[in-house]
Amino acid sequence: MTVRRDFQESARCRSDLVIGRDELVTAARDQLARGGSVLLHGPAGIGKSTVLRALAADYGETARVLRCSATESESHLPFLALADLLGLVLEEVAGKLPTAQRTALESALTGRGESTLQNDGLALRLAVLSALRALAADGPVLVVADDLQWLDAASAELLGFAARRLGDTPVQLLCAVRTEGQEYDRHLRASPPDTLAVRLDPLSRGQISALLDHRGYTDLPRSTVREIHRTSGGNPLFALELGRALGENPTPPRPGEPLPVPTSLRALVLSRLDMLSADARRTLLVASAGARPTLGLLRAAGRENAEAETTQAAALGLLATEPEGPAVRFAHPLISAALYAEAPARERRAAHAALSTAASDPIERARHLALATTGTDPDVAARLAGAAALARERGAPSVAAALGLLAARHTPAEGTPGPDERRLQAAEDAITAGETDLARDIAHDVLGRATAGAARVRAWMVVIESAGQSLGDVDAVFPQVLADAGDDPRLLALVHYQLAWRGLVVEGDFAEARQEAAHAAELAARGGDRRTELMALSFQASTETLMGHPDAPATIKKALREPQDPYVACHHNGAGAARFRWLLMSDQLPEARTTITALLREVRRRGMVESEVHFQRFLADTELRSGHCGRALDLARESLRLARDAGIGLGASAMLASLAEASGGDVDRALVLAREAAGRAEEDGDQMYLSRALAALGYAQLVAGDAAGAVGSLRRVRELEHGLGINDPARGRWQGDLAEALVRIGEVGEAQDLIDVTRAHALRLGRESVLAVLDRAEALVRAARGGTEDAVGRLTSVQDRLAKLGYGLEEARAAFALARLRATPGSGPASYDEAARLFRRCRALPWLRQVEREASADAEPQPPAPPAASVPASDALEGLAAMERQVAALVMEGATNREIAARLFISVKTVEATLTRVYRKLGIRSRVDIVRLAAGRHAT
Repeated sequence: MTVRRDFQESARCRSDLVIGRDELVTAARDQLARGGSVLLHGPAGIGKSTVLRALAADYGETARVLRCSATESESHLPFLALADLLGLVLEEVAGKLPTAQRTALESALTGRGESTLQNDGLALRLAVLSALRALAADGPVLVVADDLQWLDAASAELLGFAARRLGDTPVQLLCAVRTEGQEYDRHLRASPPDTLAVRLDPLSRGQISALLDHRGYTDLPRSTVREIHRTSGGNPLFALELGRALGENPTPPRPGEPLPVPTSLRALVLSRLDMLSADARRTLLVASAGARPTLGLLRAAGRENAEAETTQAAALGLLATEPEGPAVRFAHPLISAALYAEAPARERRAAHAALSTAASDPIERARHLALATTGTDPDVAARLAGAAALARERGAPSVAAALGLLAARHTPAEGTPGPDERRLQAAEDAITAGETDLARDIAHDVLGRATAGAARVRAWMVVIESAGQSLGDVDAVFPQVLADAGDDPRLLALVHYQLAWRGLVVEGDFAEARQEAAHAAELAARGGDRRTELMALSFQASTETLMGHPDAPATIKKALREPQDPYVACHHNGAGAARFRWLLMSDQLPEARTTITALLREVRRRGMVESEVHFQRFLADTELRSGHCGRALDLARESLRLARDAGIGLGASAMLASLAEASGGDVDRALVLAREAAGRAEEDGDQMYLSRALAALGYAQLVAGDAAGAVGSLRRVRELEHGLGINDPARGRWQGDLAEALVRIGEVGEAQDLIDVTRAHALRLGRESVLAVLDRAEALVRAARGGTEDAVGRLTSVQDRLAKLGYGLEEARAAFALARLRATPGSGPASYDEAARLFRRCRALPWLRQVEREASADAEPQPPAPPAASVPASDALEGLAAMERQVAALVMEGATNREIAARLFISVKTVEATLTRVYRKLGIRSRVDIVRLAAGRHAT
């Protein structure tokens, strides 16, 4: 497939923001930083020019940049690209070239004379090489060449000649070339020997969604974004053109209809159709209408010569038949979409009519029958509704939603069930599939017509459900919903269940949420609505668990009584999830893992996307508490990816991913994710998840060595949870981190007070792991007050208790604290062996790096630290090198390692290494001792 040069991103859309290319851009930047060259390659529209511009922009201030950008229409003009590269610097280098080389180069660049490669040969080749060397004598040179495939032959030969002979000359090439497969070898052979070839692959659905959002196409339903991704094949330029066409089309396509493929994209593929026979073209239309076309299906649909006609299409590059099977595959999804969009409506209906009898799957047959039928037809509507139910049972709620909307379209206004009832069922399927924007649009459409209370309340429930955690955005609808519900207990139960969520999320009042949930359960029982009753009981149980309410176990048992509802049983707010939370908070980790694994398996089978996002996160949390940090990190990243793709549970997934990154991955990434989660929660007005996000931020700050920052974040968590009425310390498990951070900054009294208050709740609720972590924190308090021997004994006991409970990471942290207390100056790394072993077993890499730094610092004998108040800080810092003094001074000001790195223009690792030297020279052990030096300075 080729793209004409005049079909490019419009000026208003151009941007050097690179989406979805972090790893390859990093690899390319590293290659350029090492002095190497880079060749970007990939198909038309894949984003090579965007990446090229972004990389070139990095070097605009540090290197001389020479640019050329070839076009197909000008590729026959000799030396044109060379003129782009060297035309503006000719006067600068001409005087530095031998006469013969200068004459040949001037003739080629100015067009004066008869310069050709054949006539001037070696002189012209050497002139280009000499010119580049002359420019490099004054500083690095970066040659940027886009669309290398259109470079005129003469310029390509000269540039390749020079590139192969540059050697150690500081001249680098950054080029982009269009390739459909891996055929970039000839361009690589014309590049410097150290060139890195980087292929740009299609973007994921989440990345395409981010790209469309960035370019202003923010109102597209997620189902439409999914279709754009499928049709574009992940090609960013094609996706943007499809998004533009949708943005300009006032009427969005209905289910089953193709995307409006713009003329600019159709022209890319349809020109080759003129070379097909009329029969072959009709065969391709049938293939484009089918979901999974095969030669057998095409023959069953009346295309008797399908094999010969698809072979002809494959020869033209339109089709590719699978080598190991009968499937017929278009060379690019865009070909199928453009072919279908170009066909007259009458021919499309004929293709669907043929497939409605040829397809073997009942869902496919019903879909084709609907698309072959015009107007209302109760029989067609019934078949579609049956197909939607079958899709729902198969775990394909997105398909069920599309079929339900088709059923509504063909349902007569006076039909039973009516068209709006089928629309609402489709909206509920869309909610299950995670397509909340589609569900919301359907519900508002129904509300514009419906007058019956039951239909209106059902539609309002979809609107509220689609708001997710942003319940504050729909707060104004509750009075209207209550009015529509009247005195019907079934309808009122639905409303009060949502009011329970409002009490929790918007008001931040657990007591109110519990009361509303209990009332909803009573109303549902009175109205005979078992599903709503079970959902309300499950919500009540979860709320009581988080509150530390004594009725929680009894409510969970009540929610688990028969008869059960299969949907509620595996819903992320259902009874199974409530039981999982209880098991997790009660230290029953193996049973919690078994429970959540079974729930995750079931929601995947049912296609319940939102529940899958949450259960993936729950499983990651379980693995993290068990000390399986690597496994938790993989699960948390996958949950976050799924959340970003679906637009569901982003804050919660970012929060858990932050905890996993801080424990087993990248601490800087953990800080970013925690702040993202907190920002989302504040924007949504969600106080419950705000406290969780801030707890994750505090933990990441503690791991990063920013004890003061951790104290600030976790103190806010304490205030929030007190206001919310959360009394169970097993919910967020942040109290031990706050106590440890308080000890590090010298607030030992506040740490002990926190431990005493939290211990009372943990003893009442029997939270053994929380008690063990509190004892670990209290050991640090006692050590800070001089009771080292008592602290060592307590930590030894804590480590054993946490090991028996199965909390591997907390066990390792206890071993680390114990090693710190036992270590003496010059004791060497051996004293940290147990902590290192345990952190290594957990794959807790950030913690392991801390152990290695501590062991390294203790490897050499250190003089005893002078009393902070007796030695002015300025005197103590005199013996440090200049960089060490700067870093120490910034620590005294309270700056984090990351902030220090930014202010001094060095890496975080350099800051850490510098601090290690500072500790050794000053005879101290941590940042806290530097802060104490500062306190001593102020006191004198």
